[in-house]
Amino acid sequence: MSLQEITHIIMQFIQTHQIWSLPIIFLLAFGESMAVISLLVPATAILLGAGALIGGGAISFLPVMIAASVGAVLGDWVSYWLGKHYHQQVIASWPLNKHPKLIFRAEQFFQRYGTLGVFIGRFFGPLRAFVPLIAGTMHMPASKFNLANIASAPIWAFVLLAPGAFGVPWLETLFG
Repeated sequence: MSLQEITHIIMQFIQTHQIWSLPIIFLLAFGESMAVISLLVPATAILLGAGALIGGGAISFLPVMIAASVGAVLGDWVSYWLGKHYHQQVIASWPLNKHPKLIFRAEQFFQRYGTLGVFIGRFFGPLRAFVPLIAGTMHMPASKFNLANIASAPIWAFVLLAPGAFGVPWLETLFG
């Protein structure tokens, strides 16, 4: 089954069973923010699709944004915790040992930008879930990590949800 098919099935499920939309969005954002799971979960496409469901009136923006934000914060925090407590053991194990360039890029990114790197890293695809892990392995103080993590999550959620949630109605007002 392709990622596109999985995305379609999940989007149909959310639309049909709206009561499950918040737990699903939470889990997707959590998975998208976890170092290993993020490689396997098509969360970005589904969150963009959730924005379209918001725009179509199927689900509400604010609760979905909160669920995505909390999931992202907790996913990053778990990745940070794993890095901090298991250091190089995590990086040396499968599947991370199969992606040394990605780990190296995340380390360089973190060394260059520090706390701001955690904030910025949330917005860069494959680095998104590895930056918190690397921040943990490099013993970034938890207070600095949490500040960047908590501040960036709602912005990230908004950026993913807004095009579908507000794009079509906004365009209709411009060209309607």
